[in-house]
Amino acid sequence: MPDKVRHVLGISGGKDSAALAIHMRDRVPEMEYFFCDTGAELPETYEYLTKLEAFLGKPIARLNSGRTFDHWLTVFRGALPSPQMRWCTNYMKLKPLEAWIGEEPAISYVAIRADEPREGYVSTKPNITTQFPFKAANIDFEGVKRILADAGVGLPGYYEWRTRSGCYFCFFQRKSEWVGLSERHPELFQKAVEYEEKASFEATAMAGRQYSWSQGETLIHLIERKEEILARHEKALAREMDNRRSAALVDVLADVLDDEDDTLPCQACNL
Repeated sequence: MPDKVRHVLGISGGKDSAALAIHMRDRVPEMEYFFCDTGAELPETYEYLTKLEAFLGKPIARLNSGRTFDHWLTVFRGALPSPQMRWCTNYMKLKPLEAWIGEEPAISYVAIRADEPREGYVSTKPNITTQFPFKAANIDFEGVKRILADAGVGLPGYYEWRTRSGCYFCFFQRKSEWVGLSERHPELFQKAVEYEEKASFEATAMAGRQYSWSQGETLIHLIERKEEILARHEKALAREMDNRRSAALVDVLADVLDDEDDTLPCQACNL
């Protein structure tokens, strides 16, 4: 008898993966939903997962490495994760996922929209194949918003100031998003500062290097420029809103943030 094929769908805490979970709920009733939990997610993300579970009618498995961020930071000798060294993604998301699936045949459903050029995370394990239902059904950004609205789920709360899911200290955040974190979750911003200071102290002592979450400056220096960053961001937001009078705030915010920093987000974390 051939092995049973598992159907798995990863939820990042963002709009696209949430919409895909809703889209696939009745199409693949045996779907298993999972969330790779680093333990450093935004409170809004955990709230959104609870809302999704209620709609899906089944739990979302929380996967983790069994080790904290602090453990891995020690393993990497105080070097903060960065776009060049994404050890957080590898050790706290991808490895727990592949361990959870094991060697069983599995189909992984990935929330890449029809209007996106990127491909997202595709496992290299031979027992895992990947499907892109949104691309197959030609569902774009507008389609994703309709799915979420029709289901009554809506967007995650952090979309008021940040359009990418991930850890509260994610190095892919734009500078105005760091300011948003400092205003909405000052205790988490302070923890990010403490990680940065500790990592920088240890790394400087060993190799004469300084590590920071936001490329080019420390969070302390960034927040000293808070008024300048916010003024530029608000000006760009107002200009874009004026140019696109009928557009929703989330659409405009995403475009403005991308203009401020067009660095692609982590493909494994932000879907």
